[in-house]
Amino acid sequence: MPSAPSGAPATAGASAPPFPSTGHPASATTTAATATAGTDHPHPSPSPLRINLALFGLGVATFALLFSTQALLPEITAAFAVRPDQASWTVSATTLALAAAVLPLSLLSERVGRRAMMTGSVAAAVAVALVLPFVPGLPALIALRAVQGVALAGIPASAVAYLSEELDKRAMVGAVGLFIAGNSVGGMSGRMAGGWVAQGYGWRAGLAAVALLALAGAVAYRALLPRPRGSGAAARPRLRELTATVGGHLASPLLLRLFAIGALLMTVFNAVYTAIAFRLAEDPFGLSSGIVGSVFVIFLVGTGSSSLTGPLVDRLGRRGALYAAFGAVGAGLLLSLWDSLPAVLLGLVLVTGGFFSGHAVASASVGRVVDHGRAQAAALYQVGYYAGASAGGVLGTLAYHWSGWPGTVVLSSAALLVSAALTLYATLRAASASRAVAAPG
Repeated sequence: MPSAPSGAPATAGASAPPFPSTGHPASATTTAATATAGTDHPHPSPSPLRINLALFGLGVATFALLFSTQALLPEITAAFAVRPDQASWTVSATTLALAAAVLPLSLLSERVGRRAMMTGSVAAAVAVALVLPFVPGLPALIALRAVQGVALAGIPASAVAYLSEELDKRAMVGAVGLFIAGNSVGGMSGRMAGGWVAQGYGWRAGLAAVALLALAGAVAYRALLPRPRGSGAAARPRLRELTATVGGHLASPLLLRLFAIGALLMTVFNAVYTAIAFRLAEDPFGLSSGIVGSVFVIFLVGTGSSSLTGPLVDRLGRRGALYAAFGAVGAGLLLSLWDSLPAVLLGLVLVTGGFFSGHAVASASVGRVVDHGRAQAAALYQVGYYAGASAGGVLGTLAYHWSGWPGTVVLSSAALLVSAALTLYATLRAASASRAVAAPG
């Protein structure tokens, strides 16, 4: 999975989550948690540069670990003599565990503090990563990857809320951007490092390389993170109040549609990027694991597409921008069917750009349509987002096992069409409401 890049302007929604996201995205569980941020600052203002660099290191560590096995799936499949969909659980177990844990940990971070949550989470995740190269079999690998997902869930539950408590609004924009950039760099470099090391020394060495990369990011984060200036005196909401807020969000048809769109887009994206390692490693391409890992540099396209989301929304509106994103992803899926490496790579560029743009619009819309409990709304969006990542990883590789790459494309296209249908339904409802208002009394 990917992280959502940093450049989405205010029109795309400054509260879009930084995972991810992917990116990776514009995606963070507690982006809107400023309502609970403290206002008293007994300590001198910390250096924004140190905070920026610390959170960049944290972002690198987080996303290097989250998808550490994705580029290694062909080697893991061969090593344990299993099907691609079985090996894909080394990715999906992590994202599914993160989806299950992100909301509870977002609530827990209100109690234990953001800094403690982030530090404990990254330490636990790196500790698991250092053990992974020595696991005896696939079940143990999957189980430890699930544990790692729970640990990583504490980071999106805390990172942006921490920034809102420690920095003023002007400094926070750049800090969130750099954290998201760390997500992108970590996701890309983890896959590339793992792939190239695995090519020469095997998949276990590839996992060790990713673990060391994440360890370096975690050490940089801890060394650079300054003392907190927040007093911690802000009123913390009670569990009953938070539960009622979550229940209210789940009763909103509009929010449920946005959650579903985010989940379906991530299903498409992770199905493509989990199965693509098998497609490129087999005939007619026969690429090495190092080259396959390098294909993930295409994630950088998401940075550009996300930065263009704001102007796109200005011109087309939010639903129009979603249709444009769906169109780009659909065109990319069709191009990827050709047995031509340039066509496949161009298809991945379109899928990546369209996904990050659509994710930025959907996640930002969550923050725009709620007037209270934005942190919990963003957390619920991430639950769907990472559940979609899990479904995409398993179902995409299962479809690949049964029907080859066309099977993965059919599955992804079906999820994309459901996303488009949900958006079309919202468009028709809005048009009907406009006609009703305009009709004479």
